[in-house]
Amino acid sequence: MKIAVVYNRDSKNVINVFGVANREKIGQQTIQRLTDALEAGGHQVIALEGDKDLVDRLEEFMPRVVHGERPGMVFNVSYGIQGQARYTHVPSILEMVGVPYVASGPLAHSLALDKVVTKIILRQHGLPTPEFAVLETPDAEIPKLPYPMVVKPKHEAVSFGLAIVNDEGELRAAAKVIFDEFGQAVLAEQFIKGREINVGLLGNNPPEAFPPVELKFGESGPAIYTYEDKTGRSGREISFECPARIPDETTHKAQEIAKRAFHALGIADCARVDMRLDSAGNLYILELNSLPSLGEHGSYLIGAAERGLDFSAFVNRLVEVASARYFGTPEPPSVEPRRAEPTQRVFSYVTQHREDLERRAKEWVELSARTGDPVGLAEAVRRADALFQELGMRPVPDLTDEPEVYMWETAKGFDAGTLFFGHLDVPWVPDMPHQPFRREPEWLHGEGIATSRAPLVMLEFALRALRSVRRLRTLPLGVMLYTDEGRDAQASEPRIREAASRAKRVLVLRPGTTDNGIITHRRGHRRIRLQVSGDPHRPGRPTSRPSVMRWTLEQLAALERLSSSERGVSVSTIDVGCERHPMMLPHRVTARVLLTYRDDAVADAVAGDIGAAFEKSRYKCRLVVEADRPPMRERDINRRLAKALTKTADEWKIPLTRESSAWPSVGGLVGSKIACVCGIGPVARDRGTPAEAVQRIGLVQRTLLLAEFLAGQLERT
Repeated sequence: MKIAVVYNRDSKNVINVFGVANREKIGQQTIQRLTDALEAGGHQVIALEGDKDLVDRLEEFMPRVVHGERPGMVFNVSYGIQGQARYTHVPSILEMVGVPYVASGPLAHSLALDKVVTKIILRQHGLPTPEFAVLETPDAEIPKLPYPMVVKPKHEAVSFGLAIVNDEGELRAAAKVIFDEFGQAVLAEQFIKGREINVGLLGNNPPEAFPPVELKFGESGPAIYTYEDKTGRSGREISFECPARIPDETTHKAQEIAKRAFHALGIADCARVDMRLDSAGNLYILELNSLPSLGEHGSYLIGAAERGLDFSAFVNRLVEVASARYFGTPEPPSVEPRRAEPTQRVFSYVTQHREDLERRAKEWVELSARTGDPVGLAEAVRRADALFQELGMRPVPDLTDEPEVYMWETAKGFDAGTLFFGHLDVPWVPDMPHQPFRREPEWLHGEGIATSRAPLVMLEFALRALRSVRRLRTLPLGVMLYTDEGRDAQASEPRIREAASRAKRVLVLRPGTTDNGIITHRRGHRRIRLQVSGDPHRPGRPTSRPSVMRWTLEQLAALERLSSSERGVSVSTIDVGCERHPMMLPHRVTARVLLTYRDDAVADAVAGDIGAAFEKSRYKCRLVVEADRPPMRERDINRRLAKALTKTADEWKIPLTRESSAWPSVGGLVGSKIACVCGIGPVARDRGTPAEAVQRIGLVQRTLLLAEFLAGQLERT
């Protein structure tokens, strides 16, 4: 599980420094011990300050989860930065954004921090606590309580401002310190002479009570545990005895009182209840600590150790306790009981490797391999070959055609099985600056991350998941990667057609749509290069016909009127350039026209119209078809494959829709008798632009979908 240890120590990262500042600090050594213990427990851990950037950092560290996956958790040891009820600040934020966390919620923390409210609630539940009074102002009436009395701030922790007073003068002086330093009311309560007993609690419904711990104050100083004692500034040694040397009956009574107080305030997971034991054997609750100190030598951990929990065991048990409270069991929630064991293990593999998925995407983005870059593409091929051979897949020499096409298959081969097509090149224009990898709370950015890189990562970890359950070798499966997508797969086309003819189904590693779509139908396109040449002319000289530039632009505008939604065809000018001599008007214009279409016959007719428009010209015109990518047609066999994918997606609560696209892919090269679905990759946006990105949750969801679908194919065979 991903666990963020959230604390407050150094940060003042707030919008304004305002209100009473927090004086309570957690030690750096304690933070390190926590992270080490959690990592030893098998968790992925990060330590974060609980300041105004907390939500962004948490969202980056623990993004949205797939159905059935346990979300990340916060191990909360935050005391707050400033203001009232500081223990409640981080839990309130976590409640708002939906992140589970260890320890009590905002209400319980707020009640426990307010010592007066705590005592009122204890009284209401018939729990013993010393007599008390509240001084609301410095000149308030002196309470009618016997001396000595204990005074403390109404809502502070760690014994801040705590003092024993023996007369009115000392009471006024101690109260003035609290009013001046803390700006809050003063709690004055009867001092119970006797022994101080602490009882730690762990768990819920009911919590487990640790053996009582007695604080030994020695002969010097007051018989109370002051802030100076806790911070080592008092000059005296406070020792702890556990279990406390008290009768078994008193031990049991102290533990039961602690549990009742725990429930009375609605505390969760952990607490420490501080009590006094008088000479007659009577117990009195002084206060409840809803965030008990996890310092190495504190009484809470001493009690846990007496129960057999060392620090690491205690910390990980506390995570289990919180998990049980949120999820109903310390173990990850079961996915549906009807599912076979291998699919559960596939699910676990994918969800436990979320960070590896994103790390691999970063590695691919950092490998620059644009179309036509032989060095970068050679490294991409080397990396892909190392991956597939590590997975136990073998090259397919008769379908490999270097440097454009590379093929691997499982030990079972790929004939009559599943075939993947993907490309290793990033089809970006040469002068576009490289876009580095960047992670946002919801999206992963980087060059080619949607068009190529994330789909490759998705395939890798789906295959790794199958290997982890010993299913990959027995699955008929092949992977063909090509390096000329940016050249419309012209060189790789023959091998792609040949490989597709031997498979039963083809999945094309292209990105999914923003509406969680996979593609069962794509238009084809033809890219036509036009060149119009005429005689050079000087500006201002009369001519009997329009300039080459003007005439060409007029013709291009007319061509776009050939577009027809009814016929499923569109004509667009995508590029215009010209040549001219110095001091002359352009004498040659070159343009590229893109024709997208559903039907070959319509495309042929429109292409004929384009040719006819330029044949009648008095200029010299030349038309060349630079690329012709056939459509991926809507067929029943494709719809059935999409339906099977949708069924798997529904079982795992993964959103999936079926769509069409105006942009072609190698899916158009797949024969009519072979099922084909495109856009199987992660949900993406802004493809082919500097803002290109894939959805973080989509990367996990599509990896899981692919792995579970392939596992299901094996079950059915």
